[in-house]
Amino acid sequence: MKFNELKKWNTRASAVYAVGIWTMIGSYAYLKYTGKYDDFVKTDDIEEPEDPNQVVYQSPHSKTVIVYKKDFVPYTTRIYNFTQSFIRGPAPPTDSGK
Repeated sequence: MKFNELKKWNTRASAVYAVGIWTMIGSYAYLKYTGKYDDFVKTDDIEEPEDPNQVVYQSPHSKTVIVYKKDFVPYTTRIYNFTQSFIRGPAPPTDSGK
């Protein structure tokens, strides 16, 4: 690729980048001016019942709710127990109260 062609591609990429940035800035200014930006930022938080098997991760942009099963065992513990069964033999039976 010649230097002139490289210069053209650099100019084109810069133009695409500039259009994208100005579009983003213009969209923000339009939403802020019309007051629609406040609708995006403000969300009504609905209180959910406390559940010990439920974990909520909330960030400014998303809310993730993870609900674990009653007798949930993490995968890392499962893998650890599986590898230990080869090294030490099977685990002794436990009384689960059933």
